[in-house]
Amino acid sequence: MPNKALVADADLPRSLNRNITEVAVGVLIDSQGRYLMTTRPEGKVYAGYWEFPGGKLEVGETVVQALHRELIEEIGITISAAHTAIWRAQMVDYPHALVRLHFCKVSQWSGQLTMHEGQTFEWVTLPPNVAPILPGALPVLGWLSDKA
Repeated sequence: MPNKALVADADLPRSLNRNITEVAVGVLIDSQGRYLMTTRPEGKVYAGYWEFPGGKLEVGETVVQALHRELIEEIGITISAAHTAIWRAQMVDYPHALVRLHFCKVSQWSGQLTMHEGQTFEWVTLPPNVAPILPGALPVLGWLSDKA
């Protein structure tokens, strides 16, 4: 894990006593080498920004369990824990929350993409043709371009 948190919107105030929110994030890669990005739904912080799908861990969940649940709930696909592993992690200091993003590369899933929260989705290549991109997703684009 990087030692330094990525600071988003550094000019905005933050409360001092914030717990870390653990988040599982899926970097879905299709057979053509494209990456799935979705927009944040209306009503959420940074609505309309592009991100990789996923969500918060619930009490007692592992990262892979949370990702499995979140991808069913958000985009209607099922991943196999056997084919999913944590790839990278990044701490992000947003004005509203301090989050640790656990990124998992996912290349196998079943089901049809169905945006259950009214999001938009795009299969993108590098550099992505979508904007604006959520600050927490930006490091992933660099990692993917490094093929690491």
